[in-house]
Amino acid sequence: MARLFTECGHRVHVVGITPPEDVMELGDIPYPTTTLYDGQPPSPGRARDASMREKATLLTSLFRAARPGGIVIVTQVWAMEWVKLADTTGLKVIGMSHEAFEYSKKTSRFRRVLKHYADVDRMLVLTREDADLWIGQGLNNTSFMPNPLPFIPEEPSPRTEKAVVSIGRLHDQKGIDMLLDAWAEVAPRHPDWTLRIYGSGEDEEILRKQCTELGLDDSVEWRGRTSDVPGALRGASVFVQSSRGEGFPLALMEAMATAVPCAAFDCAPGVHEIVRDGEDGLLATPGNTGELARRLDTLMSDKHLRDRMGETARVNIQRYTTDEIVRRWEELFGFLER
Repeated sequence: MARLFTECGHRVHVVGITPPEDVMELGDIPYPTTTLYDGQPPSPGRARDASMREKATLLTSLFRAARPGGIVIVTQVWAMEWVKLADTTGLKVIGMSHEAFEYSKKTSRFRRVLKHYADVDRMLVLTREDADLWIGQGLNNTSFMPNPLPFIPEEPSPRTEKAVVSIGRLHDQKGIDMLLDAWAEVAPRHPDWTLRIYGSGEDEEILRKQCTELGLDDSVEWRGRTSDVPGALRGASVFVQSSRGEGFPLALMEAMATAVPCAAFDCAPGVHEIVRDGEDGLLATPGNTGELARRLDTLMSDKHLRDRMGETARVNIQRYTTDEIVRRWEELFGFLER
């Protein structure tokens, strides 16, 4: 979004609290960046408090260059602990939460959102449904802003390979353990199909062991992390998402943009906001592996259905193009300037 805002003529300065864990190659970026810490901040205590005041002074100097009329967009609630210590006089502050309300309730971030976003000029979540739930908690400054789909691939999947694809971290949240349980039900009915799992993470060893114990080694391919997501999706005839929790899942959007029909757990408002069940994909009750297996079986058994849903998905997902989401951001900026 920072690059898109720059292309629209806005002056942008990206500030991070800590260096990113995963370094991405972004090429030449058209805006300055600042990172407050070289590593992790000090542990809670006097040293941390002192460092936060010091870094807040740096933020104040950066904010001063944006006044008057500037907008501070806080993409993670954790960063508000520094922003609230800085001087934001003359600025508008937008706070964002990128996870579903119900998932957030299970974490410490829920309390932080209620504490730190109560007085911002606008709080943004990813769906209207989540916005209504936060408003119900007393955050009447809440609205919603979907994530953009970065691009529409020129070349869609031909859906000729008998492959189901999953893309995501090998982490409990992504539910790959449940995907393997579902695959164990559906794979015997489709011995010529393969499940390709793209991703890496701390749970890889235990998941591979589960795969072996379920007797799935011949039908599951562990592809590791990929820098070529479009290529991975062009080789898919079905995309599957088995997450326990999501915000507004990008991989799901990218699969649909590549004309791949999806089967997914309906684990968050963002999922059923993206997938229109029965029209451009199939949804299953969260955590119900038998139901997810049946959704996969339906798609794997019917090429005509896969083709119809895949082509419909490619059309429907264009409501989240970057042009559309940038337009909505510009409307919000105009509203806050009044």
